[in-house]
Amino acid sequence: MPEVMGVDHIYITVSDLARAEPFYDQVLVAALGFRKNTFALSGDPHIQYFNRHFGFVLRPARSGVPHDPYAPGLHHFCLRVDTVADVQAVAEQLCAAGLDATPARLYPEYAPDYWATFFADPDGIRLEVTNYRQERRARHDAWD
Repeated sequence: MPEVMGVDHIYITVSDLARAEPFYDQVLVAALGFRKNTFALSGDPHIQYFNRHFGFVLRPARSGVPHDPYAPGLHHFCLRVDTVADVQAVAEQLCAAGLDATPARLYPEYAPDYWATFFADPDGIRLEVTNYRQERRARHDAWD
């Protein structure tokens, strides 16, 4: 049976590319080291952020309905970094850039070693950065 190796790409629709681009530049390029390019698809401009593992693409929305994380669809998107220190560094970088990110902290109600920072993009799409927790590492390493 084929095994999914990871997420290849995520497309996020945004109400205003010019407003979303500086936000995602701060999050994905400045704080998380992604690379960036642009392209057009069916005449629509797209902004692609990517690292070795996957792509995160912005495209223009076709309606003005605001994002509701509690309606059917995307609730939030969580990016994983390696260590607690990495989560702390990302939170500090985002705050220094003027983004409204929560301070990195431990969330023991989620897992004993669950550290995260939370923030939202200009359209209200909720984002999170968390550490590579021991349970996830063990699951990966002992899969077979």
